[in-house]
Amino acid sequence: MLLHIVARGRIGRSPEADLVDRYLKRIVWPTRVTELPDTGGRVPDMMPQTKRILLDEKGEVLASTAFAQKLGRWRDDGVRECRFEIGAADGFDDAARGEADLLVSFGRATWPHMLARAMLAEQLFRATAILANHPYHREG
Repeated sequence: MLLHIVARGRIGRSPEADLVDRYLKRIVWPTRVTELPDTGGRVPDMMPQTKRILLDEKGEVLASTAFAQKLGRWRDDGVRECRFEIGAADGFDDAARGEADLLVSFGRATWPHMLARAMLAEQLFRATAILANHPYHREG
């Protein structure tokens, strides 16, 4: 299953970009990052059997194990792509939220978009590590 991050804004060369790269390189599942300008740009076509997940302040706050279980269930159900979308500064409108399969929040705090991308990459690595029974994840 492809883990695809579609993010508004260019991360460029930065410490956040280094973190994203560090975690995505550790994931054994296929990954892809698509960067779009703050407005407009061509959003890649979705594969058949794609789940669309929006990072959104109104989303669910999921524990790492619950996040991993969701990914594992989708993988086992034959989902071909999990598309994680990070919006521009104003986030997503109600129409986009209504079309999503899942809304995920990293808590009530406001996070810079570039840091949210790094946090997502880490959570994707952690989820795949949990699903592989890797000792990286620690319950506590």
